[in-house]
Amino acid sequence: MRTKRWTRVEYDRLVDTGTFGPAERIELLGGVLVCREPQGSAHATAIRMAEEALRRAFTEGWDVRAQLPVALDVESEPEPDVSVVPGSFRDYRHGHPSRAGLIVEIADTSLALDREDKGSLYARAGLADYWIINLVDHVLEVYRGPVADAGAPHGWRHASLSTLRPGDLVTPLAAPHTSIPVSDLIP
Repeated sequence: MRTKRWTRVEYDRLVDTGTFGPAERIELLGGVLVCREPQGSAHATAIRMAEEALRRAFTEGWDVRAQLPVALDVESEPEPDVSVVPGSFRDYRHGHPSRAGLIVEIADTSLALDREDKGSLYARAGLADYWIINLVDHVLEVYRGPVADAGAPHGWRHASLSTLRPGDLVTPLAAPHTSIPVSDLIP
């Protein structure tokens, strides 16, 4: 089967020309256009909880964004559930941020995709701190330390995984002065 891999520039051109309708939830992952899963109420609630907790943790100099694009590399422009990027939202009026201090995905039906494919893409982009709010097992998965790994979907993975439960605290690498109760992230 022959397929076409897309670059971020080509994808942005499709978005700018209105190729995708407002109801189409699509993101570019490793050169492939991927349909995003619909959100249940627990997923939507977890997004809002993460936004709220991260806005308290990340003060001046950081922008907490929900479901907005991050220009990871030439073939990936995911729209993570929550990202924390340097600067202000005003800094990105001419282009999406290309790096993040933290990316958070909320996972129920997308757990395997978020762990393997997206995790590998985020590691390849050098993201040091990647969290999955795992709604299936009611835990927070904290991935850190990107390393090359030929066996990973995109040639990279995170070297360390910590699984935290409600009652535990998590400290973002980019905000080492603060700790967030895991219970503030999981509905």
